Amino acid sequence: MTNDDGRRMPFRHSRFVILSSFVIRASSFLIFFPSMFPAGSRAGDNLGILGANPRWSVLEKYQGTITHDDFSRLIPNVYCTHGFAPDLIEITEKTARILMNRESQKFFTLRFAEDDTTRKPVPRLWRPAKTLPPAKADKPLVGLKIALDPGHLGGKWAKMEERWFQVDSSQPVQEGDLTLRVARLLAPRLRELGAKVSFIRNRNEPITAKRPDDFRELARRILIKNGVPQPRADVLDPNDPAKEQTIRWQSQILFYRYSEIRRRAALVNFKLHPDLVLCLHFNAEGWGDANNPTLTDTNHLHVLVNGSYLAEELEFDDERFEMIRRVLSRVYDEELPLADTIAVAIAHTTGLPPYQYPTTNSTTKVGSSGYVYARNLLATRLYRCPVVYCEPYVMNSKDVFARIQAGDYEGMRNVNGVERKSIFREYADSVADGLVQYYSKACCSRDR
Repeated sequence: MTNDDGRRMPFRHSRFVILSSFVIRASSFLIFFPSMFPAGSRAGDNLGILGANPRWSVLEKYQGTITHDDFSRLIPNVYCTHGFAPDLIEITEKTARILMNRESQKFFTLRFAEDDTTRKPVPRLWRPAKTLPPAKADKPLVGLKIALDPGHLGGKWAKMEERWFQVDSSQPVQEGDLTLRVARLLAPRLRELGAKVSFIRNRNEPITAKRPDDFRELARRILIKNGVPQPRADVLDPNDPAKEQTIRWQSQILFYRYSEIRRRAALVNFKLHPDLVLCLHFNAEGWGDANNPTLTDTNHLHVLVNGSYLAEELEFDDERFEMIRRVLSRVYDEELPLADTIAVAIAHTTGLPPYQYPTTNSTTKVGSSGYVYARNLLATRLYRCPVVYCEPYVMNSKDVFARIQAGDYEGMRNVNGVERKSIFREYADSVADGLVQYYSKACCSRDR
């Protein structure tokens, strides 16, 4: 399941965010105000939660690397499908003028390439499939650098994340544990195929050095700023509808949803430098009381790529900058066909139907498979390379729950009257199959 980082509105309104069909209370209070962000932020900065001051000067290296037609196609059809304020991006025949900061009225001017023949090479640290070394038949992923990002934390943090439920005395279902198990099965398979594999998380612990208590003062100030003059310190009842107005709740959100993902992004961008990040998740439907959860007959699959920014998200200087950098680095040209191929491979193996978002308020369906959506998530936005964000299986579906309880095993086993691989191996193998299909095809096109 996704951590929804971008949907912000005043707490006075009822706030429920539909995440992959699973209804989670998202923080209603976490909105920007200037004095609460890292050292280096200036008073006039308009930043997202724990955001850093954008370095617009780095976009100079993208001058002349994209044509007017490509920029004009990507902005409305992929990244800004929900519209934006007219002063944020102004596109003319030869340039795009992008607002850096409304208060100072500073703008960045991007110069377009005249055409594809004069377009300069795109500067980037990741490598598209067509530029990888020639692959052998038995090593179709040779030279490919993949970072595995098992979603969430699991372990002792699972209840805090609300990625935990238990049926009677059965083994608790903790998404962070499930995704890590899949990643540990997937890694050796990818290495056998020639890939260089690294883990963004390889244990049930956060990689950020911060903890919830480090954010208590920031959480208190956010609550006061948003109309809670004397915020309660602790959550007294997990089912308390007012728990979002407590310091503990807000500090936990800041820890696992923002600090953790930003730290993962720093690891990806400044140390690992992969050609691709695979974000591994399981999905869920609303299960109600985690100690007495609802099991459902529903099961489905979808895959996410970055895009579909909300108009209010684009008002934040750092999010607008990060979006423009993704547009210019052309990650979409790689990650969409890759996501489509992986989605089809998972669907072929699992037989899962495509998930349909109940609204288009935060997503845009893209690609040709019917399984892929564009959505602005913190991880897909901040990782500076193609990101494929997998969301197969509904954890609290009756079938998937039984398969999770069966655990991991070699070979086939009868589960719910059907001979099957373990769900973890099925997940890992289907993702690997999709990667082989995509990069094998790219290899063949390179050899022509």
